[in-house]
Amino acid sequence: MDWSALYTMQEHLDTYIEAQHNLSDRDLFREKYLALLVELGELANETRCFKFWSTKPKNEQSVILEEYVDGIHFILSLGLEKGYRFDAREVEPANTNVTGQFTLVYSDCVAFYQEPGEAAYKQLFVRFIQLGKLLGFDETAVMTAYLKKNDINYERQNQGY
Repeated sequence: MDWSALYTMQEHLDTYIEAQHNLSDRDLFREKYLALLVELGELANETRCFKFWSTKPKNEQSVILEEYVDGIHFILSLGLEKGYRFDAREVEPANTNVTGQFTLVYSDCVAFYQEPGEAAYKQLFVRFIQLGKLLGFDETAVMTAYLKKNDINYERQNQGY
C-alpha cells in the first residue's frame, strides 16, 4: 500500500488541529502515544478477542474497522512527529492469533515510546498492519475508512469537538 497520501492527509489534519488549538509550539508525542494506547484498547474491546469469559460476539466489522483506522491516524501522526515514514511494501502475515497480535502491538508501542527510533516505529507499523490483516481488512478497506474518518475528524474540529 502506498502510505504517502495518508501521511500527507494526516500532516494536514495535524497542522489544522494544532492551529485550531494553538498547539504549534508544543511537542505532542506523549499525548499522541497515550491516544494510540487508548485507541488500541478500544479496538481490542470491539473485537472482544480477549474476553474468554463472555459469549457475546464481536462488534460489527464496520465498527472494528473504524476503531482500527483511529489507530492508523495516531501511528501516522507519531511518525510525522518524529520525522519517520513507513514506505509501501508487502507485510508478512502474523504468526499468532488476534489476542497475541494485540499484545505484540502494545509491546511495540512501549518500545517506540521508550526509544523513539525509526526501526522501532517501522516495527510498530508492521505489527499494526499485521493486526489489520488478522482482523480481515485489506488495503482498500483501510484506505476508504481512513478517508471517511479523516473527513469526520475535520467536521469534529469545526464543531468544537
